[in-house]
Amino acid sequence: MTDTPTAKLGDARMDPATSRGPNVLRLQEAVVWRPIHDGWRQLYGSLYEMGVSIEWHDFQLPTRFQWSRSFHPHSLELCLNLDGHGTIRDGAAGMDFAPMTAGFYLPGDNQLQAWRRPADHHRFITVEFSADFLRERLALCDGALHPLVESFLHRDSGAHLGEVHRLTAAQEQRIANLLQPPVLQGARLLWLQSKVLELMAEFFFERRGPDENFCDRQKRVARERVDQVIGLLRQNLVEPLPLEEIGRKVGCSPFHLSRTFSAEAGMTISQYLRKLRMERAAELLQSGKYNVTEAALEVGYSSLSHFSQGFCQVMGRCPGLYPLQTLSPKS
Repeated sequence: MTDTPTAKLGDARMDPATSRGPNVLRLQEAVVWRPIHDGWRQLYGSLYEMGVSIEWHDFQLPTRFQWSRSFHPHSLELCLNLDGHGTIRDGAAGMDFAPMTAGFYLPGDNQLQAWRRPADHHRFITVEFSADFLRERLALCDGALHPLVESFLHRDSGAHLGEVHRLTAAQEQRIANLLQPPVLQGARLLWLQSKVLELMAEFFFERRGPDENFCDRQKRVARERVDQVIGLLRQNLVEPLPLEEIGRKVGCSPFHLSRTFSAEAGMTISQYLRKLRMERAAELLQSGKYNVTEAALEVGYSSLSHFSQGFCQVMGRCPGLYPLQTLSPKS
């Protein structure tokens, strides 16, 4: 698949004479995702019929995938990114989705450029909203809407980028439930409707300054501290900072920081560090430029046995077999 710009899917104005309906728009979307075969599927809804759509993506390609071709103009899209790296650009501004991150953006009138990194194993959910769908359900809210959502509801047709946040343990579990709803088949549509509302409540509201209440502030500060810790871990994979030094940098006692981090991330700081190290090692092995020993040293492991044990636990397979099982292009 090449990066040659093409008309974006779902834009009913691409050819006004054809009066394209929802079935044609769905066909266009299927064409966009054809290179990944069964790596794309719709979990719920339809943007043009219901105003909301939940879609699952699970693929790996040897070349860069032009992600922006899948964006629907004049919609709001939330990306829940489990694996793989995605980039969105609007001029000098940008969003970079690393594994276990989430954020939303407005494609506007096909103004964004976005791509997915080659060779990565991409696993993510997108939830797309129309302005009418959001207006109907957010009309009674108390005004704490995120500025980007509020501008979208006021018919701002421009492209805008939000912020990328780390997924919490609860959000990661929610994604797993979306893939396998924990209810009877007959109740799935009702259950999925409720999950859409939960995602809106969780991602589309922001209150800061004098109007922010104590509980909300505590939650926000906790999330921000954990994000700071993860940033420090990423910067110091080979020689991690002592817990006391991390605490000083984020303005928190080591004991309180450990409890906060475990509650927010669902694992300890040391466990998260190991996860980051193994994800980075996996990237190096996928590149084909590093063997197992070199990848281990690159992420701070001097013991090959300890590295191999940790890699198997985090990535689910041995490091020696990993590139063989992940680099084969899907045909």
